[in-house]
Amino acid sequence: MSVYRDKRSPYYQYDFQHAGNRFSGSTKCTTRRDAERFEAAELEKAKALMKATARAKASLAIDDVAARLWNHSAQYDSEPKATETNLARLVEYFGPSKPLTEIDNQAAKDMVAWRRGQRVKRRGKRTKEAERALPLVSNATVNRSATKVLQRLFAFAKSEKAVFENEPDWEDLLLDEPEERVRELKLEEADALDQAMRDDYGPFFDFVRASGMRLKECVTLRWEEVDFGAKQIVRLGKGRRRVVFPITAAVREILYPLQGQHPEFCFTYVAVYGNKKLGRVRGQRYALSYNGAKSAWQRMRALSGLANFRFHDFRHDFGSKLLRDSGNLKLVQKALNHRDIKSTLRYAHVLDEDVAVAVERLAKSRRKSRSGIKKAI
Repeated sequence: MSVYRDKRSPYYQYDFQHAGNRFSGSTKCTTRRDAERFEAAELEKAKALMKATARAKASLAIDDVAARLWNHSAQYDSEPKATETNLARLVEYFGPSKPLTEIDNQAAKDMVAWRRGQRVKRRGKRTKEAERALPLVSNATVNRSATKVLQRLFAFAKSEKAVFENEPDWEDLLLDEPEERVRELKLEEADALDQAMRDDYGPFFDFVRASGMRLKECVTLRWEEVDFGAKQIVRLGKGRRRVVFPITAAVREILYPLQGQHPEFCFTYVAVYGNKKLGRVRGQRYALSYNGAKSAWQRMRALSGLANFRFHDFRHDFGSKLLRDSGNLKLVQKALNHRDIKSTLRYAHVLDEDVAVAVERLAKSRRKSRSGIKKAI
């Protein structure tokens, strides 16, 4: 090991070999003592990298790990474009050649702080002033699009036998998120939505309310996934997990008449305007798209005057009502395809009234029992 001055640079350079690999570069230091300390730190990094790489038998550069993760499983995520964007963001931030062994807790904290300082993106062109006026991304977005993505890269590398001596403390890095509220649809609100709904969108929104499925799961529902004979809808849900949903009488009543409207997808809409570029003919039916469903929902919500209700709240409404009717958390967990029962526990508040009734019933029973004892005495 040695450090040396290069006439072309004001800084000392380092150059050493470890485990048959050469490591060199600028120390960014102007004194020999500082340069030697820098080189010693680089040697420790090199040792950690070689040790982890030898176990994994593959490159631990963040770009290489991300590429292997993508080919192995990430490309099959329920929203692969979002995953690809999130991985690319991390690679760009750290630099494609940055080894995971050099990303410790402080480096990960710096990344989280950087992501927290970014603003929500909106479609369309805006002035710089308008861009600066956009809100900062939420804590939930930082956790989901950055911290957990980085954690996934580490987990994948560890599955390849890599060992990290300075892995970030993920619990320490995760930002606090407000507890997700559970919003139910009131009877008068449901009536207002029905009044504001276009007839061709009626079956889609009826199915959303009757199934509790997510927006994307409903929009992309295909006929090949619907089995009227077995009374089941079988498909891949979030995280590419197999989801089986029963075709109840209500669901059958919604889906059965839609057969023949489209050869592949269950839900369609009628084009109000023609569009030569998109090949749309006015009055013809076309498969409903994700963005089309969102736009229809936004128009319908505005016309109905419905406030403080998101599309995802249809799912909350379904879960709350199902739990109130069944009193069975495990059943609701299965119906909503929750991997963790903790996700289902957010609906437990609907049982508060039942608990209160049970407690009052127990109190009355005890009062009667005491009264009987007193009479006997």
